[in-house]
Amino acid sequence: MKRAAFIIFLILLIDQISKIWVKTHMALGDSYFILGDWFQIHFVENIGMAFGWKFGGSTGKLVLTLFRVIAISGIGYYLYTAIKEQKSKILIVSVSLIFAGALGNIIDSIFYGLIFEASGPLHVAKAFPEGGGYAGLFHGKVVDMLYFPLFDGHYPEWFPFVGGDYFAFFRPVFNIADSSIFIGVVLLIIFQKRIFGKNPSKEKTATSDSVEEV
Repeated sequence: MKRAAFIIFLILLIDQISKIWVKTHMALGDSYFILGDWFQIHFVENIGMAFGWKFGGSTGKLVLTLFRVIAISGIGYYLYTAIKEQKSKILIVSVSLIFAGALGNIIDSIFYGLIFEASGPLHVAKAFPEGGGYAGLFHGKVVDMLYFPLFDGHYPEWFPFVGGDYFAFFRPVFNIADSSIFIGVVLLIIFQKRIFGKNPSKEKTATSDSVEEV
């Protein structure tokens, strides 16, 4: 329980500090170059789903946020059950990372519209403005800032559909919460056999019991 609580607290702390700093110190679209062109702090806002996809305007945004709340409630219950039943430590760490990341982005969606004024290309937002925030409850935008354009160029002219077009890798801009979710999912995939496979000791005990009964 302590391990899960520490992971969740740490991820939320780093995630929210980084988002609040970016929101209150950078104009929309601003960049700080950390490792040349390879790593940038680049401020964008995600108004919908992953990679900035939209979903049915204002009503769609509300539905999406409520769906996220329901989903994270399920994740939280699963994490509580896993801890109570003393499941694999890797499972608990992985689900804790996913839960923390999902909660971090939900905080943006629920509260940021009330807390901050709107960011703009030449405008740095203030917290708790006199005129109120840029949106109502459940209609906030998720703050993203981690950008790794490791290399860019143009597709060969012969390449189907996008020949000659510009490309950059890795193009999506994300945040600490997204990273936490990604790491949690990767851990589940890598250690799935250890997490979800049969417990050899329990299986051996069960076999021994069956033999004794016979």
